[in-house]
Parts: sequence; structure tokens; C-alpha cells
Amino acid sequence: MFYEMPNDEPVYPISTAAKMLNISVHTLRMYEKENLIIPFRKSTNHRLYSISDIERIRCIRNAINESKISINGIKTIYSMMPCWEYIGCSDDERANCPAYNSHHEPCWAAKGKGTVCEKKECRNCDVYNKFSECSNIKSFIKNLTRVK
Repeated sequence: MFYEMPNDEPVYPISTAAKMLNISVHTLRMYEKENLIIPFRKSTNHRLYSISDIERIRCIRNAINESKISINGIKTIYSMMPCWEYIGCSDDERANCPAYNSHHEPCWAAKGKGTVCEKKECRNCDVYNKFSECSNIKSFIKNLTRVK
């Protein structure tokens, strides 16, 4: 019997993920440092990647190589994702939230004190996970901008 693994199951070590993407381990570490990705960390601190992580990185690579968007440009795009709309933050939470008040980093890098995200594990957050594919980001933004 064949077991179908969920897309969000972290199973690939960093070296395997790098080979799958035809990039260096250093590049994956840089994407993590730049807050573009959040790999799963084992208790030994080793990174593991899921199929969803691989798709997110492919989206990032496509933006860099084909669309000529810089890493800072990608961070700005991610920072403009209205996570507060998706999560349903209150006005008070928005007032204290760096993700709402800034456009320099994605919400998963900006964790605001006094917000619903303060104690959340960003890797497990719907905002981080749902928008790992480029098409999902565009669809979400399109739906927000539609006149109702």
C-alpha cells in the first residue's frame, strides 16, 4: 500500500531540498535569514522542508529569476498581504501590530506584542501556509480588491 504524504509534512533535509530546487544550501539559509521561509526545526535544530515549502521556494525563485524581483521586493509583497483581514484582527491589535503598520517584512517576521500572533507559531499559521503558492497570493489579493 502506498502512503500519500501531506504537502505540509516536513521530511526533506536541507541538502535534499537544495538538490530538488537546484540551488545551494547557502541560498536556502539566506532565504530563511531574510524571513522568506520558515523551515521546520527538529529538536536537534536540523531544518526539514515540506512539499509546501518547496513550492514556496519555487515561487520565490520564479519571482527572482523570471520576474526580476529582488529579495527586498518579495519581502515587500509578502508584507502587503493583509494578514489582519485574513485573521480578523481587532482595531486595537492592528494599532500595535508591526505587520499592519509597516511594509518591510512579512507578518511572520514582525510578530507584534499584544496581537493574536504574539504567541503563534508562524510556520503553522494559515497566512504563512495558505500563501505558499504564487497563485494563491494573487487570488487572495484579487478577492480583496473586488467591489462588492
